[in-house]
Amino acid sequence: MSNVLPRAAALAAAALLATTGASLGATQASALPMAPTCRVADLDLAVGEPDRAGGSVEYPILFTNTTGHTCTLRGYPGVSVTDARHRQIGTSAIRTGEAISTVFVFPDDTVTAIMRTNSRWGAPNCRQTSANVKVYPPNSSVAEEIPYDLRVCGMFEISPVEGPD
Repeated sequence: MSNVLPRAAALAAAALLATTGASLGATQASALPMAPTCRVADLDLAVGEPDRAGGSVEYPILFTNTTGHTCTLRGYPGVSVTDARHRQIGTSAIRTGEAISTVFVFPDDTVTAIMRTNSRWGAPNCRQTSANVKVYPPNSSVAEEIPYDLRVCGMFEISPVEGPD
């Protein structure tokens, strides 16, 4: 019987600590800005103008928020090239290994990820020219194929999504 009171007091203290900690955590979490992850349906995807430098060619993949709300992208998109029959040509782009961060994409804003390959004269092992670039936004299992003629030669890399400079 003498053990009952200390146990009850310990349980009551633990319950009080748990509810206080939980409410503090909820307050702190709700103080952070929350925005949903951008879905393919929220975005207009495009391939921008290539930039040639040092034996490679960089193509920005443009993610434009077409909704009336802010959404986020975090990490690397999945990228591959496909032929006119939508069959993948070669392997998917490999990740560059750069650090990732959460990027807030405000309505009508555009963020980018950089797709990189060697220039044709810089690498002899080129794939057939694609009809599309297939892009999975970060953390998405749904892709969009962007009509685009691209010749992958040698390396094929993708950077994480980054906000505007």
